[in-house]
Amino acid sequence: MNLPPKVTDRAFARLSEIGAGQQGHALRIAVEGGGCSGFQYDIRLDAPADDDLVLEGQGEKVVVDSVSLPFLEGATIDFTEELIGARFTIDNPNATSSCGCGTSFAM
Repeated sequence: MNLPPKVTDRAFARLSEIGAGQQGHALRIAVEGGGCSGFQYDIRLDAPADDDLVLEGQGEKVVVDSVSLPFLEGATIDFTEELIGARFTIDNPNATSSCGCGTSFAM
C-alpha cells in the first residue's frame, strides 16, 4: 500500500491564514522534470482537478495530481518560517539527494 503524503497542521493553518479555501483554491504540490537535481517541486495555489488526490484539514485542501503522486509517497508537506523567509516545504523520503534551493531533488 502506498502511503499518501501527509500535511502538517502548520501547513493547513497557513492556507487558512491566506484564505486559500475561501477563494476556492487548494495548495497544489506537483513534481516535474528539471531543476538542479533532476526533479523539482511546483508549489502553487490552484483549483482542484478531477484526478487529484485531495488532502483536507481545517477547511483547507492540498492537492496532488496522479502523475506526481508516486514521487511524493510518504512525504510530509509543512510550512516553515525561517530567516530566509516563510515557505511551504516538503520532506520527501524518496529523494536520494537534494540541493540547497530546497525545491529540487533526485531519486
